[in-house]
Amino acid sequence: MLNEHLRDIPSIDEILRTDNLQEYIRLYSKSLVTQAVRDILSKMRTEIITGRKSDISMNNIEMLVKSYLEDVFRASMKKIVNASGIILHTNLGRAILCSSAVEAIKVCVRNPVNLEFNLERGERGERDSHVEGLICRLTGAEAAAVVNNNAAAIFLTLNTLAEQKEVIISRGELIEIGGSFRIPEVIQKSGCKLIEVGTTNRTHLSDYTSAISHDTAAILKAHTSNYRVIGFTASVDLKELAAIGSHHDIPIVEDLGSGSLVDLSQFGLPREPTVRETIETGVDIVTFSGDKLLGGPQVGIIVGKRKYIWKINKNPLKRALRVDKITIAALEATLKLYLNPDSLQTELPTLRFLTRPIAEIISVAEKAARLLKQRLGRDYIVEIENGESQIGSGSLPEEVIPTKIVSIAHKEISPEKIFDIFLKNEPPVLGRVHKGKFLLDIRMIEKAEDVAISL
Repeated sequence: MLNEHLRDIPSIDEILRTDNLQEYIRLYSKSLVTQAVRDILSKMRTEIITGRKSDISMNNIEMLVKSYLEDVFRASMKKIVNASGIILHTNLGRAILCSSAVEAIKVCVRNPVNLEFNLERGERGERDSHVEGLICRLTGAEAAAVVNNNAAAIFLTLNTLAEQKEVIISRGELIEIGGSFRIPEVIQKSGCKLIEVGTTNRTHLSDYTSAISHDTAAILKAHTSNYRVIGFTASVDLKELAAIGSHHDIPIVEDLGSGSLVDLSQFGLPREPTVRETIETGVDIVTFSGDKLLGGPQVGIIVGKRKYIWKINKNPLKRALRVDKITIAALEATLKLYLNPDSLQTELPTLRFLTRPIAEIISVAEKAARLLKQRLGRDYIVEIENGESQIGSGSLPEEVIPTKIVSIAHKEISPEKIFDIFLKNEPPVLGRVHKGKFLLDIRMIEKAEDVAISL
């Protein structure tokens, strides 16, 4: 009986000769369609051998082949509606790019561009030159370099300035950020010897000075935008640290993390030191991200004194960590928005979502709640509640922003199941589960229809 079932399975050649498969071959290529048929038949044989039912009809096989091919060509990266309450969500790609950055990317991907070609001199140029002047104008730094993320910026800086030598850092700054990014491991992988000073909660100026030796090549400081130590604490002011570095001719490197280019308090947000303010303390190098508070593409930006940036650019690792033309174009367009602070709040998506008026959020929430009540049915309880959004990506970790939440509950369906229903929508809607309810944060939702799914 088993052998009879196996013999009833159509042959690969027989299947490929059908009209539908001939059409798939024309669209996708014979080799791919043949592989699809081979994989499907192999699975059917396994099902029959293990005693499971398997529909071996030609219609079913054709349907499975079609589904197989659609899966192969379906984009794995798709639009997601972010109602999670985390504005700069690392898992969702962090900052949404501004319109001018998107247009700049289109030019780059559709045409040859002068990425490393100096049009004035008619010779090879430097890719960082497209953004270095802008970065220096906005930060007050002497020079700048760009790599693929802030971890790379720290790694490259330390490898350049302190390979096989000592890097001093406070124990209170030996932190781990998302994705298992640990400052001690970055220091060690960059070829430097880690010298810890102070304690977890208190580090004094004398701790740094007593640790300096003839092998000390850099002092690293990690800004607390990524973490908080509260209680009985003490840390050294950047100006004091810069004075030590100047006296001993040791570069001071500040990992500023989120890297704000403007004073956020003018928009009603918590105050963060800007890159310019950090440079003005006298530190030698500052590193920061481009896709957090800056609101641009994923990059690590290194700014500081020209003599150190020159060394960093000469490091062979710079080529391995460089960014592509798409990133350069998006970063340039984003930086240019900062030249007109008056329009920044409306033109930069990150800042627009951070400062969105609560009245506007309420309007969208009310419409979304009405639509959801209509589309989900009377068995679902849909309500509007007060909530708090997080900035995300390690930026201002203790700060939250008031928002409005659409909560959804059901007597028989768990909030986890509702979460799954929304995530399987097209496009997926990402909310969160909290205290027995499924929640949709409306701060980043511009149209109520985006979250108002139908069952």
